[in-house]
Amino acid sequence: MGMTMSQKILAAHAGLDNVQPGQLIMANLDMVLGNDITTPVAINEFEKHDFDKVFHKDKISIVLDHFTPNKDIKAATQSKQCRCFAKHQEITNFYDVGQMGVEHSLLPEKGIVTCGDLVIGADSHTCTYGALGAFSTGVGSTDMAAGMATGRAWFKVPSAIKFNITGKLNKDISGKDVILHIISKIGVDGALYRSMEFVGDGIKNLSMDDRFCIANMAIEAGAKNGIFPVDEQTLAYVEGRGQRTPTIFEADADAIYDEVYDIDLSTIEHTVAFPHLPENGKTPSEWGDIAIDQVYIGSCTNGRYSDMEAAATILKGRHIAEGIRCIVIPATQQIYKDCIKNGLVDIFIDAGCIFSTPTCGPCLGGHMGILAEGERCVGTSNRNFVGRMGHPKSEVYLASPQVAAASAIAGKLATPESVKGE
Repeated sequence: MGMTMSQKILAAHAGLDNVQPGQLIMANLDMVLGNDITTPVAINEFEKHDFDKVFHKDKISIVLDHFTPNKDIKAATQSKQCRCFAKHQEITNFYDVGQMGVEHSLLPEKGIVTCGDLVIGADSHTCTYGALGAFSTGVGSTDMAAGMATGRAWFKVPSAIKFNITGKLNKDISGKDVILHIISKIGVDGALYRSMEFVGDGIKNLSMDDRFCIANMAIEAGAKNGIFPVDEQTLAYVEGRGQRTPTIFEADADAIYDEVYDIDLSTIEHTVAFPHLPENGKTPSEWGDIAIDQVYIGSCTNGRYSDMEAAATILKGRHIAEGIRCIVIPATQQIYKDCIKNGLVDIFIDAGCIFSTPTCGPCLGGHMGILAEGERCVGTSNRNFVGRMGHPKSEVYLASPQVAAASAIAGKLATPESVKGE
C-alpha cells in the first residue's frame, strides 16, 4: 500500500521502509521548538529527570514571543529561566527581545526549518511548517523535554485527508479565506489526528505566505499536521536560507486517503469566522451589521510582510473609524524593518493605527490589546474561543488582513470593496 507525503517523512525519520496509519513509531527529530510559556515547563521536566545536556544545541529553538517584551513579573521570570537555560546549554537558535519574532514566522524566515524536516514544537501552531513540505506538529511541554534530551519522539502515524486545490484566488481573497472556508466545511474536528494534505494544480497560484497561513490553521480542524508538496515556489523560498539541505518527499500514486475534497479557489469568497469557533465561517451575505471596537492585524497566521502590505494598501489615504483601535504587529524584526523601509509604517500611523514590535501579544489575550466585556475584535489570528483575547463576554471575528483593514475603516465588519472611496 502506498504512503502519503506525511507518512513517508515519518517512515524516513524512523528508519523504516513503510508505515501504516495507527502504527506507533519512534522517530528522529530535526528540530525541537519552545517559547517563553512552554519552555519553562519543559526545562523543569528536563531537570527533574536529571538530564544535564541537550541532544544537539543546533536542533533546539527557543523563541521568546508570547509575553515579550515582558508584560509582568511572572512573564519576566519565565523569560529569565529560558535565557539561563539557553546560555548554559549553548542553544544556537535562541531568540530574545530585539532578535525574536513570532516563532512560526521566524523559523522559516531564518531557515531553521526546511523541506522534509520532522519538527515538534510546544505550541499547537507548529503545524505551520507543513507549507515547506515538512512534517511539523505541536506537542506538550513534557514531550518537548524528552525531545530536547533524546532527539526523538513517539508518533502514531496519522491517516490523511486530501484537498485537491484548483483555480485561482480573486482579488483581495487570500489563504486565510481558503482555510476558513475549509474549516467551515469540515468542522473543528473534521481532521482529528489526521494529516491535511494539499495537492493539485491550483497550489501554484497560492503564495508561500498563503500556504503558511493555511498550514498554520490545520490544527483548528483538529489535524495532526497540514502539508503542501514542494514545488518551485517552495525551493525558491528556502534557497539561501536553509541551515540544512532540503529533502523532497512525494506521496505515492496509490496513497490511501480517508476523504477527498475539491477546493476551487476561484469560488472562495471573503470568509469570517464568527464567535466562538473557527468553523463558524460566514461570507458577506451572511454577516449582517456587526459593529466592532478593535482590529488586530498580526500573529503567526497573518503577520507576514504580504499581510502588512495587503492591509496598508486598503488603509492608504484613509483613516480608521472614530472609536476604533487598530493594532498592527509584524511577525518578525525583518518584516518590521521592511515595513519601515517601504513606507508601510507611515501609512498605518497616518490611518490612526498603532504599530508594535513583534509579539504574539493580543492573539492569546496576553497583552497589547486585551478586550473588555462586550467588546468585539476583528482579528487576523487563528482562534476565537470564548475569552481568547480577553473578557469571556468579548467576541473575536477571524478574518483576512484585507477584511480586517476594511473593517477598521468602516467601524464594522466590512469587505475591502465596500470601503473603496471612503
